[in-house]
Amino acid sequence: MPEPHRPADTGFHAGELAVQQRAGTRAQAARLSPMLEPAELRGGIVAFLADRTFAVITARDASGRLWTSPLSGPPGFLEAVTPATLAVHAELAEGDPLHGLPVGQQAGLVVVEFAARRRVRINGTLVSTGNGTLTIEVEQAYGNCPQYIHQRLMTGDDPGAAVGDVRHDAVLSPEDAALIRAADTFFLGTTNPDRGSDSSHRGGTAGFVRVDGGRLWWPDYPGNNLFNSFGNLAVDPEAALLFLDFDTGRTLHLSGTAEVDWDAAGQPGDDGRTGRRAVFTLQRLVAGRLLPSRQVAHSPYPRNPALTD
Repeated sequence: MPEPHRPADTGFHAGELAVQQRAGTRAQAARLSPMLEPAELRGGIVAFLADRTFAVITARDASGRLWTSPLSGPPGFLEAVTPATLAVHAELAEGDPLHGLPVGQQAGLVVVEFAARRRVRINGTLVSTGNGTLTIEVEQAYGNCPQYIHQRLMTGDDPGAAVGDVRHDAVLSPEDAALIRAADTFFLGTTNPDRGSDSSHRGGTAGFVRVDGGRLWWPDYPGNNLFNSFGNLAVDPEAALLFLDFDTGRTLHLSGTAEVDWDAAGQPGDDGRTGRRAVFTLQRLVAGRLLPSRQVAHSPYPRNPALTD
């Protein structure tokens, strides 16, 4: 159900603090905590958004289920209307699980520039969806490091390329599993009962996401030590994944639950040597060909951990 608007809290929430404490990164994370305070869209972030053509949103459908979906458009489709308002001039494709998503709920975006390996996360409240525009009242806006982002050169949108049969299911097909195993990038959506939804990027060597029946898992790599996603999972297991075939436009949306396994040290697949991995259990999926832009060049991130299984 749509959530009422509420002002953003500041600092780390209890789940993030607990995960940081267990991972032994509390002091490092504390130095970065100011970036999570309520922010305005000004200066460099406005210029960054104005030139971008790709973003991912995490939100809930009309039934309350969490999904993560792609958004794309020409430069300018992400517009900082005011320092506290972001207009996304794009519509979620018909057939996308978030097509027609309800207003009045918390939503999280991650905006990615693949070619420059840059990304920004924006969290806030979805206040309107009329006239082909999603309007978000911004509560947090902050950059993330360039680690694990594969360089990609993408074409502009081609609406005709977004046509494809859409399948709703609760189990992975062999084609779904193959897409996941070939992926070097996916997007993770998580949520928190007090802070709302969040989108994040995950990248690695192709094959870093393992498929085990109706479950997926991937190793946690060393990062910025904030543990925004894992902190959310510590208090709410809802999770949504988005896999994309950037060559064909094929999309795979997964919705379910996830948990952090802290006992993976030394096990096959502990690629990042952190001893942590995320384990996702599938509940629902939507598979189609809903990404209208296409990849025309690709350069892998040069320092991905090697696969260890």
